[in-house]
Amino acid sequence: MTVAFRSDSVGRRIALCLLILPPAFLLLSLCVGRFPILVGDVLSALVYGGDRVEAVVGSVILNIRLPRGVAALLVGAGMSVSGAAFQGMFRNPLVGPSILGVAQGAGFGAALGLLLTESILLSNLLAFAFGVVAVVAACLIGLRKSDNSLLMLVLSGLVMGAVFAALISLVKYVADPEEKLPTIVYWLMGGLSGVGYADLAFAAPIILGGSAILVALRWRINVLSLGEESARAFGEDTRLLRFAIIGSATAVTSACVALAGIVGWVGLLVPHIGRMFLGPNHSVLLPASISIGACYLLLIDVVARTATSAEIPLSILTALLGAPFFAWLLTKTGGKWT
Repeated sequence: MTVAFRSDSVGRRIALCLLILPPAFLLLSLCVGRFPILVGDVLSALVYGGDRVEAVVGSVILNIRLPRGVAALLVGAGMSVSGAAFQGMFRNPLVGPSILGVAQGAGFGAALGLLLTESILLSNLLAFAFGVVAVVAACLIGLRKSDNSLLMLVLSGLVMGAVFAALISLVKYVADPEEKLPTIVYWLMGGLSGVGYADLAFAAPIILGGSAILVALRWRINVLSLGEESARAFGEDTRLLRFAIIGSATAVTSACVALAGIVGWVGLLVPHIGRMFLGPNHSVLLPASISIGACYLLLIDVVARTATSAEIPLSILTALLGAPFFAWLLTKTGGKWT
């Protein structure tokens, strides 16, 4: 891998411009929908709590669109920063936030919760817990040997992903086809239709806290992306640094999956978009990935809820948009990460 950092001054100016985009996108998303709302009414509802707008308008803004929009921002930002951190740590542009099996583990936890209980909060807790379990198991398997530890981690992550994918299939097999199965299948396809403030209260601190840790480690991820020997020459404890990155990214990804289901391509695609504008310098790439990812998933969610009368699952749209773009990126770069 060749590392060529873009000028820090240029990168910082672009990253600063990106910081103002998520609030602007959120404001516009509150206006758009099958029930259009004026910007002035949105601002009045946000500032005065709905007292100065019609009751229906205030309810739509504050109880439906606002928590959903904030959730889209959080999930997009969390998946993107986790993907960028993992790509730097593994020194591989094809790595995503689910490389260690966290998405499949969290999916199994949520499917199990939906099978056994009607509580969405309990399903979210199980999703988070089993996402962490999957990664812990992958690390226990992959880090038993010191040689080729990164390769062992990737392979053990594939193993755990396959195991939990099979368990998801088992849950769907035993679920009631009339009541439970449609709910499980639809949740696994990803969506934010049922998100409320209670869900945000559970997931937001984890996503924000884990993302903050990854951003704080952005300089060390730069060093780690240069290779094992170079990182040690700079005095970094590579094993401890990897544990910090894996732990933070796992917590963020598990919370994102618990909040929105399994949404693919965001954590893989968005860091590449950031590199196209900023280069691979993680000191600006990680904050930029947060902003780009938040705006990207918010736009996807707006399309999902407005394109048709029936809501489109997020994973369908992210794959339809992400896969062709990634194919174009591969033909453009020849698979090189520079």
